[in-house]
Amino acid sequence: MSNLLDGIRQYESEQRPAYAGRFAELAQSQSPHTLFLGCSDSRVVPSVLAGAGPGDLFVVRNVANLAPALRGDGLSGTPSAVVSAVAYALDVLGVHDVVVCGHSNCGGMRAVLDGNVADPHIARWLEAAESAVHAWRVSGPMNPALSEVDQLSQWSTRLQLEHLRRYPAVRRHLEKGTVRLHAFWFDIADGRMLAYDEERRAYRPAIEVLESRDDRASEPASDPASAAA
Repeated sequence: MSNLLDGIRQYESEQRPAYAGRFAELAQSQSPHTLFLGCSDSRVVPSVLAGAGPGDLFVVRNVANLAPALRGDGLSGTPSAVVSAVAYALDVLGVHDVVVCGHSNCGGMRAVLDGNVADPHIARWLEAAESAVHAWRVSGPMNPALSEVDQLSQWSTRLQLEHLRRYPAVRRHLEKGTVRLHAFWFDIADGRMLAYDEERRAYRPAIEVLESRDDRASEPASDPASAAA
């Protein structure tokens, strides 16, 4: 407990005074710009990786950064924690970007590969990665230089976006063009953040991928008349 106590003491003496003004601004409301769905792994710290402060990120974390696929009506057969958090972020808070962030050396992905999970609750939860196992085995790795655990992690992170697209709130906002979905992957060994590039079908440095998306979004729409000429 000494580590926790030392941390709280440091917060009270250093961080609390530094953030006092910002916390006062946030006391009655929040307007985060991004929903960050990440792994519970202690090495993956969303605010550090995104350079974010209080009020910037709406964070959801679980084992293996999973967004379980909807089952049936989405109420009785699907764990509701992620579905409800996503709906709240989009419908209530007005978040416009949703990030699913996987990472290297993920214990959840290792458990999926090993297939030896003693706890039935963990085993049930990791079923949300089954589609990734199938995709990885059929299509092969996105980066064959990575370990099998990391290869599967990259596939799983990417495919959680497909699960999200079927969530009612995400589907509505995609139809209106008010939300963007991103798959990030953090390489712990060298501290590098990657993002999935839909056009290249590979993970590349996140800055390059996001800048490319911004450039495309800012391009003026083509004139139908000139296009037909």
